[in-house]
Amino acid sequence: MKKEESYLKSPDLLPIAHKDKKIGTTGFAMMWVGMAVVLAAFAIGGAGVQSLSLTWVVLATLIGTIAIGFFITIIGDIGIEHGLSFPVYMRAPFGTLGTHIPSIVRGLAASFWFGINTYFGSTAMNAILNVLFGFDNWFICFMIFATVQLVNTSLGIKAVERFADLAAPVIILISVWMYISLSDQALAQGREVWRWIESPVTGGAAISAFLVVIFSNMGFWATISADIPSISRFIKAPQFERSWLKRNKGTLVGSIIALPLTQTFMVIIGGVSYIAVSNYDPVVALQEAATGLVLGILLLMIVLAQWSTNVSANLVPAATIFSNVGGPKVPFWAGVFIAGIIGSVVQPWSLFNILIPILLVVGGILSSIIGILYCDYYVLRKRRVNVPDLYEPNGQFRYARGVNLAGLIAWTIGGVAAYYLSTYSFLVGFVVGAVTYYFLAKFWWFKKYTQAEIIDPSDEKYLGLTVGRDWVIETDVEKVSVKEVGSTIEKGRD
Repeated sequence: MKKEESYLKSPDLLPIAHKDKKIGTTGFAMMWVGMAVVLAAFAIGGAGVQSLSLTWVVLATLIGTIAIGFFITIIGDIGIEHGLSFPVYMRAPFGTLGTHIPSIVRGLAASFWFGINTYFGSTAMNAILNVLFGFDNWFICFMIFATVQLVNTSLGIKAVERFADLAAPVIILISVWMYISLSDQALAQGREVWRWIESPVTGGAAISAFLVVIFSNMGFWATISADIPSISRFIKAPQFERSWLKRNKGTLVGSIIALPLTQTFMVIIGGVSYIAVSNYDPVVALQEAATGLVLGILLLMIVLAQWSTNVSANLVPAATIFSNVGGPKVPFWAGVFIAGIIGSVVQPWSLFNILIPILLVVGGILSSIIGILYCDYYVLRKRRVNVPDLYEPNGQFRYARGVNLAGLIAWTIGGVAAYYLSTYSFLVGFVVGAVTYYFLAKFWWFKKYTQAEIIDPSDEKYLGLTVGRDWVIETDVEKVSVKEVGSTIEKGRD
């Protein structure tokens, strides 16, 4: 097998068969419970209550997270239908070589977030050990915490689900405890958590503040919305199901229900923390409100939260991307450790205050990819994909020396627009990216490089789960075969 073909057919990037989809609806929902407990969510609440009442902050958060959850489910259909990961499908709108440019940006962002979350979790771990045993060395905690996360994730996606099943209930219970503790502390200072506002705004300023909370929540999860196929390809879904809603039930429950509820509760904790001690970091507030074993248990929530977030939201997507870039010589487990090394060498403990705004801006820029993916998958290809050619060095996705200029130009324009309108970056990036890509691809690029599934939008040739097909890419010979599952009658069912 030629080197380039081998590189495109890295074993960890092959389509996931129906029998290998192991994550159930509940499992994915529990993953969201773990992923949504992060420092940035606390910050949204803390910033929000400086201008709005906690009630309005909660309403804005629900609107923003339900909206982004819907976008996550839309893009997740790529993994559900065809079993494809984010970097592999990106070969369609960006080319077999061009896919690496935006993918690496996302991979680096995920790696940086891994470092930041690991540092935050290690400080909580250090505080626990200090309370219980008098131990005080956050750097050793950082190295231990990072290593344990990397080993856990390298065991595979099922290990991720098992950990999420364990962590999620603990996180929920301790979160309730945190809310009660912080609320009591705020009331002791004469501040009613649902009415107190540091600097109330009215009129147009109130509307702007409300919109900022909405788009802050959407922008924060923009990166997951883009590369959700890397996770959704492992989610169970019924074969021969023509209904989009029924087929995507597994992602809908997690993204439309579990994410908004968990994210909103974390925003509430951040807001109450700020009301209590003028700091959105609940660790600071808890250290003033609790001591001894109680404080240690509360801090455990921080450790579990960063762990579960890193595994699902950062390490899995980053490892998949790095594996795609490196080919067969970089298996999934190696990609996990590459992400861990990158996230550590940037020294998140010294760049913490700089990296967070940078990463949020990067998330806004990446939102234009979501628009491009939506346009390419739903509008232009109508969910039909010539999957075998995604793994062929000289197939239809090679374009101009492996690059789809329509995708790169649209991403650049959408990213620049999102950067300069960062407050509304998700909406701006999505719309500009999608519209620009539509016109460039449809009326220019695909005129030069024809796409089989667009010329002949056949269900039988180019759909996956809907017609009971497992895409099977053979790596030992220079050919691609497709395994048909079910009878001809079943496959042709409307």
